[in-house]
Amino acid sequence: MLESTFIFLDGIGESTEQRLWDLGIDSWETFLASPSIPGIPSARKERYDAELLTARHQLQRRNAKHFAQCLKSRDHWRLFETFRDTTAFLDIETNGAPATHGYITVIGIYGKYGMTAFVHEDNLTHDRLDEEFAKYDLLVTFFGSGFDLPYIRAKFPQLTLDHAHFDVCFAARRLGYKGGLKHIEGELDLQRPANVEGLTGWDAVLLWEAWCEGDTDAGHRLLEYNEMDVKNLEPLAEHVFDELKQRYQPGKTPEYMRKRKTAEP
Repeated sequence: MLESTFIFLDGIGESTEQRLWDLGIDSWETFLASPSIPGIPSARKERYDAELLTARHQLQRRNAKHFAQCLKSRDHWRLFETFRDTTAFLDIETNGAPATHGYITVIGIYGKYGMTAFVHEDNLTHDRLDEEFAKYDLLVTFFGSGFDLPYIRAKFPQLTLDHAHFDVCFAARRLGYKGGLKHIEGELDLQRPANVEGLTGWDAVLLWEAWCEGDTDAGHRLLEYNEMDVKNLEPLAEHVFDELKQRYQPGKTPEYMRKRKTAEP
């Protein structure tokens, strides 16, 4: 998907990208190999060629941050396939208060190195987080751009957290899915163990409070709840990516473009 993406080029949006695909310009290589392209002046073509050569070089270097900067955040989902092996799934729990005076109780991170839970006043430190985040190129969250990542940045302002970010919540909205993580999990028949089935974010706050009061079973349950929040992101992200790829790839016309063409006289 990434090597068929042109929307990071200045002046090219989804409709122009679709037109390029319709012309058979379905990859960076075909664009670069074409002496001229209808609708693109030669001077602009040369500029685009230079940008695509840079993109190809950065891809060869596996530099996801380059694409995180040149793509709009809503399009970071296009990086998922390419950087799948260095993707981390992330979710946080808090004590229920805003970041200004609250704190993070648990951060769960899951990827090719396994599942790691970072717990308040235990292993949840700047150095441990920095070490863990450095292993990954792409972060996947559910509403992380609105909650998880801003909260982490507020509590760990010196943390290096400039990764590409696939927020499944907003990507799923583009596909027509509604509701929160648990609701969409139900639509996709993603299961949770009976021990944490039906728990909510507020339950996570209560479990933390019970844990602090000495209830170790509550602590185990909180960690299991967080782990399922994180691990269920993986099949959810895969499903959402596959659906988006079916809509936005060479040979496919996005729904909004089909509607616009139908409305044209």
